[in-house]
Amino acid sequence: MKHKLVSAALFIACLIGWEVFSRVSGFPELVLPSLSAVLDTLWNGLASGYLLPHIWMTTAGMLLGLATGCIIGFACGIVLGESAILRRVLYPYIIASQVIPKLALAPLFIIWFGFGMTSIVVITALICFFPLLENTLTAIQHIDPQKRELFRMLGATRMQTLMRLKIPAGLPVIMAGFRVAVVLSLVGAVVGEFVGGREGLGAMIIASQGMMDSPLMFAILIVITILGMLLFQATIWFEKWLLRKHVTGTEQ
Repeated sequence: MKHKLVSAALFIACLIGWEVFSRVSGFPELVLPSLSAVLDTLWNGLASGYLLPHIWMTTAGMLLGLATGCIIGFACGIVLGESAILRRVLYPYIIASQVIPKLALAPLFIIWFGFGMTSIVVITALICFFPLLENTLTAIQHIDPQKRELFRMLGATRMQTLMRLKIPAGLPVIMAGFRVAVVLSLVGAVVGEFVGGREGLGAMIIASQGMMDSPLMFAILIVITILGMLLFQATIWFEKWLLRKHVTGTEQ
């Protein structure tokens, strides 16, 4: 509780410092708008419903890309973890696909998939894919040898060992990769909207830049931050529930 109070006090102090500095520094609003101006813009955008379709578009693209990237990443992690041959053959190509900046690929995706949701989902999925693949691969490879030997002695099949030992034991590592993917999913959706979106918070940032509307830009950044924090907190709750359920099921 004490740490939460300190964190809240620091947050309030930063907000007050922002407001005071913007008023006494003499910077024009284009460079540094005051907190009150940003909050007023944010409130007007929400109250009028102007921002709501853009929030929904970004959220939809983020969730679709996250789900697609995580499902594919988890499946590929399992396959590569279970097959040493495929791992040696395909892993270098996977690494090569990840070192290319996604923003550099965005124009190509627009040519292939056009402007709109599909390109955003593809970019987001590609960003979310690798954290879950890497953590899943690591999780199922680093299993207690004694437990693995026990399953072998009991005559468990390869699928039984995977489903009842490797995946359950590796859940904390897998979920760590999922947390990273959740954070990156919002980054991917916004970056995708920078290039290929007609709607969404990323497209709104580009539009506000073109209009030289700094309060609107800061307001959108606040919305993105809140959206990301809410999604990350939901992920934490889901992880705790999943791990608790796994522990309870193991004890039973």
